[in-house]
Amino acid sequence: MNVLNFIHAFFSDSSHWQGYDGIPTRVTEHIQYSLEALALAAVIGLPVGLVTGHYGRGGNALALIATAGRALPTFGLLVLVVTWLGFGIEIVMIPLVVLAVPPILVTTYEAMRSVDPSPVDAARGMGMQEPRILFQVELPVALPLILGGLRSAAIQIVSTATIAAYVSLGGLGRYIIDGLYQKNYEKVVGGATLVAAMALATLAVFWAVGRITVSPGVRRSG
Repeated sequence: MNVLNFIHAFFSDSSHWQGYDGIPTRVTEHIQYSLEALALAAVIGLPVGLVTGHYGRGGNALALIATAGRALPTFGLLVLVVTWLGFGIEIVMIPLVVLAVPPILVTTYEAMRSVDPSPVDAARGMGMQEPRILFQVELPVALPLILGGLRSAAIQIVSTATIAAYVSLGGLGRYIIDGLYQKNYEKVVGGATLVAAMALATLAVFWAVGRITVSPGVRRSG
């Protein structure tokens, strides 16, 4: 059977659409893991990137953090953390957050540094306080690039959250891990297809968010 036949067989099987191992359940679990990891990474990366980018300090340190974060093998880190701390959803969050923080942190910093200094200087000349300058002058202009960093992190998380299945959790990785163990390649291909579809859906969601949140003037200048 070729890949298309595997895909058709997987999605046409009614048993894959119901129960604890059904597609709706596994997709919901995968979305939950991904959203939790993205939220945690954003809570860490966005404030640091915004503040350091606003003041123009710490760029070299952020570059080192990003390099170190990207160099860490996600699966290896998961195995190490499980060995130390045991099993659980909190354990899976650690490697996913470590994976997602660098693109959010570095892109946010670079986005803030790319803002034209003229309106920033004008705002300071008018007596605006630094928090207002950050959120009312710089952030609206930097928002497209910041969303790009969040989008990159989200896609990496969605693609990598399959590792949750290695520690007996759910998500779409369950199809891939169980399918390989059972030599059920229909299930493996179906799971991989769902992960790819979710990554494409993530792109669509961030495109829509950008259309809603980024002002038309900033989009045109970009």
